[in-house]
Amino acid sequence: MNSMKYGIAGLLAPEIKSMFRRQNLDEDNLLELRLRVNEPIILLYNHGECYLKDDFSREYVVKKEDIKSTLDMVSNYSLYAYEHEMKQGYITVKGGHRIGFAGQVVMEDGRIKGVKHISFINIRVAHEIKGCGVKVLPYMINAGRVLNTLIVSPPGCGKTTLLRDIVRLVSSGNKFLDGLNVGVVDERSEIGACYMGVPQNDVGIRTDVLDGCPKADGMLMLLRSMNPKVIAVDEIGSRSDVDAISYVINCGCSIVATIHGTTIDDIRTRPILRKLVEQRVFERYIVLGSGNGVGSVDNIFDERGNELFMPLLSVAN
Repeated sequence: MNSMKYGIAGLLAPEIKSMFRRQNLDEDNLLELRLRVNEPIILLYNHGECYLKDDFSREYVVKKEDIKSTLDMVSNYSLYAYEHEMKQGYITVKGGHRIGFAGQVVMEDGRIKGVKHISFINIRVAHEIKGCGVKVLPYMINAGRVLNTLIVSPPGCGKTTLLRDIVRLVSSGNKFLDGLNVGVVDERSEIGACYMGVPQNDVGIRTDVLDGCPKADGMLMLLRSMNPKVIAVDEIGSRSDVDAISYVINCGCSIVATIHGTTIDDIRTRPILRKLVEQRVFERYIVLGSGNGVGSVDNIFDERGNELFMPLLSVAN
């Protein structure tokens, strides 16, 4: 996927944009582009990071004007239009790219009102890897039903990318399963990457997305309003998440979720999540790792902890 196609250069201050376009960068694998006032621009890849250089091969140092101009480009010269999103510390733009920022937080009545004097920007480049979920899908389906599945992964190992493709495959249908209605609670706008309510990523033809909604609230809202057969959520962890998952399953709806971790034992050590394992709420555990490259599937287990055979697969983030 070419990040230029999805407007990365168009989000940057003019001087930075020119350097970005002139240099021979590995755009297909670019994960993040970080701007910090008075510091060099850092481009992050799976294999490491590099600096953006000027025409004299010197590291370009970000100026305050670059930050302001980039914010103007990101918001189409109207940060006010993104006031609600800015309280969360990020903006999602067309193409699904997520623009995070930091600076001085403005408080009002004990709540975050906004951020001013923004001096730090992180552009997270949206990537889709269609088909990465195909080889795990047979392990998740039984008798025409999607089994309750938890994807366990350390940060940066492809869990959201894998979840997104599973949603697409289940929603649009595949050789293992006819298409089903899928509800996505996209609290951080990373699965569907909605822009003005419309997913920028392909999440399938039968998928409904609640964008920017807390997971527990969103799961219950989807059950009441959209009649999903499957609900997908990213990065569970709170007690309210666990309670909502139990309610979803008791209503006959399947759940596909992700969580930060390295093993099932890692999940068992967390008091809030232990009961999900002990009560065998999840029927499949897909454990990702990076030992054989970012996004490799290390193991797949059933609800009893029995290991299911699976060769190492790449679902790179």
